[in-house]
Amino acid sequence: MHHEPTSPLPLITAPRGAGMASLALALGGLAIGTGEFASMSILPVVAGDLHASLPDMGHMISAYALGVVVGAPLITIFLARMPRRAMLILLMTLYAAGNLLSAAAPGYGTLLLARFIAGIPHGAYFGVAALVAAAMATPDKRGQAVSRVLLGLTIANIFGVPLATWLSQGFGWRSTFLVVGVLGTITALMVRRYVPFIAAGDASPRRELGVFRRLQVWVTLLMVSVGFGGLFAVYTYVTPTLLEVTKVSPALVPVLLAMMGVGMTVGNLIGGWFADRSRLWTIFGALVWNALALTAFYFTSSNLWAVALNLFAIGCGIAVAPAVQTRLMDVAGDAQTVTAALNHSAFNLANAAGAWCGGMAIAHGAGLQSTGPVGALLAVGGIVVLGVSVLLERRGGGNRLAPAAA
Repeated sequence: MHHEPTSPLPLITAPRGAGMASLALALGGLAIGTGEFASMSILPVVAGDLHASLPDMGHMISAYALGVVVGAPLITIFLARMPRRAMLILLMTLYAAGNLLSAAAPGYGTLLLARFIAGIPHGAYFGVAALVAAAMATPDKRGQAVSRVLLGLTIANIFGVPLATWLSQGFGWRSTFLVVGVLGTITALMVRRYVPFIAAGDASPRRELGVFRRLQVWVTLLMVSVGFGGLFAVYTYVTPTLLEVTKVSPALVPVLLAMMGVGMTVGNLIGGWFADRSRLWTIFGALVWNALALTAFYFTSSNLWAVALNLFAIGCGIAVAPAVQTRLMDVAGDAQTVTAALNHSAFNLANAAGAWCGGMAIAHGAGLQSTGPVGALLAVGGIVVLGVSVLLERRGGGNRLAPAAA
């Protein structure tokens, strides 16, 4: 395996140690991951309380994803000159506010608006946090630094989501968003204390907009939007699948969700290690793994022990995330911030695409377990797009849609 070229970044030293700075950034990932994934697991409880149908309440997930897709590029472009620590504090404060508003929402419409607001800072936070983490690491350790930021997101699926599911069952769904709002507030305070000051440098709205001329950026984002949709095709409907196909008791659902979270944590750490050796081979291997693990879900979903192992394997597929994030840094040129944030817009497009494709299969009578093969097809689509990306790269000069201005 070869090392891809890395863009030069000045090494930044955290005043109270890189460990505490990484912990502060990861805590934000924990808050965001819990809020995002728990929304799926508590969907039936919210629908029952607000007297809405399950498909209608599914719009709560779509509203959040739309907030991510819209917010990530707009915030990073228009706030391009803001120092990175200040931007992280602002983003996490907005995220906390969106979740506290969700907890207080009196009805369906207000809840959709609150979820949209909560989604706006999501992509920008992870994008800027990944750049800050990379700035505190040597070039050959950037993948692992990014994986530590994403660690909070994966740990959310071990502790945060099961805890949120349990809270919603015992204290109502509003308690879930209240806890997430408090986590967001604590993160903002920790970022203020432990994350080093990093100036925006020569970043500007015009410079960041230049990313939209880079073909490799578009192709990489398309690969994420298609290839990673498979995980969400299964995840969106995993609770009803476990209840109706596997026929487990409701009390076991948080445990099985935690199994997927353990897989995500393991996959994220392994993916960061491999990403520092080869971005492309790590992405390819992770997508192949996803295709196989998701196909298996069709056959394992009727057996408790088999589905538990399979959910762990599906979770491991998130190993693609650190490699994709660092590859985007490689192809972004001088538009690092908006490109890093757009990655999370792409992941949320994958979320929406996976949920829609899985829902279509279920609606046409293929059964809840059909979300596995549907997800596998999406992973294969991601492999095809990756192949296109490599071909363009090998032909050379394929990173611009139009000549740059003189």
